[in-house]
Amino acid sequence: MNDTNKQTTMHWVRQSVVVTLILLLLCGFAFPVVLSGLSAVIFPGQAKGSLVTADGEPVGAANVGQDFTEPYFMKCRPSAYNYNTYYEDEEGNQFYNDGTEFAGLASGNNNYAPSNPALTERVEADIEEFLAANPGVKREDIPADLMTASGSGLDPHVSPESAQIQIPALAQASGLSEEELSQIVADNTTGKLLGVFGEETVNVLGVNLDIAKAMGLVSQTTK
Repeated sequence: MNDTNKQTTMHWVRQSVVVTLILLLLCGFAFPVVLSGLSAVIFPGQAKGSLVTADGEPVGAANVGQDFTEPYFMKCRPSAYNYNTYYEDEEGNQFYNDGTEFAGLASGNNNYAPSNPALTERVEADIEEFLAANPGVKREDIPADLMTASGSGLDPHVSPESAQIQIPALAQASGLSEEELSQIVADNTTGKLLGVFGEETVNVLGVNLDIAKAMGLVSQTTK
């Protein structure tokens, strides 16, 4: 290789290295910092994860469901990952609320086909559990979304019908009136985007936070 070729090769190597470093700084550092800064200023709540608090303590995120087990709390949809909620025993072992071993943070579903017996078994078990907790409800009146998991396994919303059908049992367990609970549901209902796109949804975490406040379990909440 003569001197001219060597100089040309080194020129392109230097140029490649410089361009790589510049793009790394711009795209890998400057842009994320600027975007994060703007997000924190313009959308401070969303940038911090849309956290909700009770008595000053974070208890969840507005866009992530939870596995509620107390009878005075509204139930979410089924989740293949139990919404990533778990408890620890005295030895530090982690378990889902149904007693199965906690597999770690995840998102998704079981992706069962309609012909899969495991899907039928899971749905039948959930129906029986729901009917036991809501004795005034008939099997055929249970809204479909209460028995079907979301694609992410983290969706915190149910349909207004799924919220309303739980109100009688919630009233009996919480001591609140059905009128109070209906208003709580209405306060946590979001309409269609621009009145056209999507469906009306009820945020179960928001409902349960308001139920806890109405029952005196917490004194102050922030959503």
